[in-house]
Amino acid sequence: MSIKLAIMGYGNLGKGVEIAANAAKDVDLVAIFTRRDPKTLKVLSENVPVVSVKEMDAWKDKVDVLVICGGSATDLPVITPLYAKSFNVVDSFDTHARIPEHFAAVNKASKEGGKIGVISCGWDPGMFSLARVYANAILPDGKDYTFWGKGVSQGHSDAIRRIKGVKNAKQYTIPVDAALDAVRSGKNPELTTREKHTRECFVVLEEGADAALIEKEIKEMPNYFADYDTTVHFISEEEFNKNHTGMAHGGFVFRTGKTGVDKEHNHVIEYSLKLDSNPEFTASVLVAIARAAYRMNKEGLSGCKTILDIPPSYLSELSGEELRAHLL
Repeated sequence: MSIKLAIMGYGNLGKGVEIAANAAKDVDLVAIFTRRDPKTLKVLSENVPVVSVKEMDAWKDKVDVLVICGGSATDLPVITPLYAKSFNVVDSFDTHARIPEHFAAVNKASKEGGKIGVISCGWDPGMFSLARVYANAILPDGKDYTFWGKGVSQGHSDAIRRIKGVKNAKQYTIPVDAALDAVRSGKNPELTTREKHTRECFVVLEEGADAALIEKEIKEMPNYFADYDTTVHFISEEEFNKNHTGMAHGGFVFRTGKTGVDKEHNHVIEYSLKLDSNPEFTASVLVAIARAAYRMNKEGLSGCKTILDIPPSYLSELSGEELRAHLL
């Protein structure tokens, strides 16, 4: 089996998908689609064509899975449903509050085209989602806790960069240590969104931009910053390039629960990630999901799916026999 994979969008995430696809034994990267002038794009793969999105119709029968690499704020809600009619698609849409409506739009388009669309794949939503579902199933009498960071949120950084007057921006999500310690110790605290995390933003402004207005827009942005204590720093481009070019991230998922006739036994499930490169790790998840999307569509399935709908074995390069022998 060789999966013909294409990438749409060539930012940090698109480059990560290119690296992950080239490392996979069962994946052939066949094209990189861009909204920019293809001649201006320098990619890592020597023999992979860079193609304008205007020519994507000609590639419908040449691509098994299209991995769409764009921002969740404005790109993916439009682009994923648009191409889901013609391609099996995978995206990393990560605005949790809007996943139901995004699912509905992609489901409608994918079913019309007889394709598979897998949305919201990465580490949260994605790998963390799996951890939450498994832990809930095992400990039904309990509580869930999710912490992100300390690290760079690509989606939140992208949302800031789209504000008029912002030249560049990086946002760090920071867990509140006291809340993290209370959960890990099994105290089962009741925590508000604001009590679990803070957000710190470093912003480079365009010349003449209104800093006070931009800070207000950041702090009041729904689904991103409005529910958090947010600090905004305005810095020079020189300082940004010196101190804020990294893409590290990570986080924790906990499920605390009780078992026993009298609920006398306490349990804590903890799943954690520590990532040097948020986009490269997310991209690696996307390529594994693309493998599953290909397999599901080959079985005749269509419509929108999430990582929760995918059998674990469909994500792996290994055969069933190899999985049972080495990983079960």
